[in-house]
Amino acid sequence: MEYGDVDHVWDLMKKINICMLASWDGRELHARPMGAYVRREDNAVFFLTDAGKHKEGEIARYAKVCLAFSDTSGQKYVSLSGPAQILNDRNKIRELWGTPARAWWDSPDDPNIHVLKVTPEEAEYWEGPGKAMAYVKMATAAMTGNRPDMGENRKVAMR
Repeated sequence: MEYGDVDHVWDLMKKINICMLASWDGRELHARPMGAYVRREDNAVFFLTDAGKHKEGEIARYAKVCLAFSDTSGQKYVSLSGPAQILNDRNKIRELWGTPARAWWDSPDDPNIHVLKVTPEEAEYWEGPGKAMAYVKMATAAMTGNRPDMGENRKVAMR
């Protein structure tokens, strides 16, 4: 694994910025879409979340989560795993506050807002050639009996 791959994972996450956050409650996996604040300088992906929701209890018991980023039109995907923690960090909430947050809360001072911080440990990314080219490659492979080259796939240690 190369350092450039780590940079690429951060770049892909920042560009996609919406992901499915999957957590474990001890019996079942639960996933929900979340707006990600990708902060390489903090070695973290942050989320604003409602205090007291199910995910907080799940993360308190089972801290490891998975983030699945997907840009289907560009054929770019990232899966990232690492420990999560819930923070009541008012300064971080104000730092992250913007138009998307206003859709859910009236102000960054709302006591029902918490920060969810995920520290990346491992990632995997896939990049395809784009939808049109992917169909051409699959059709060619079907006619020739060869496997199509569908782009790049790498596992990346994020530490």
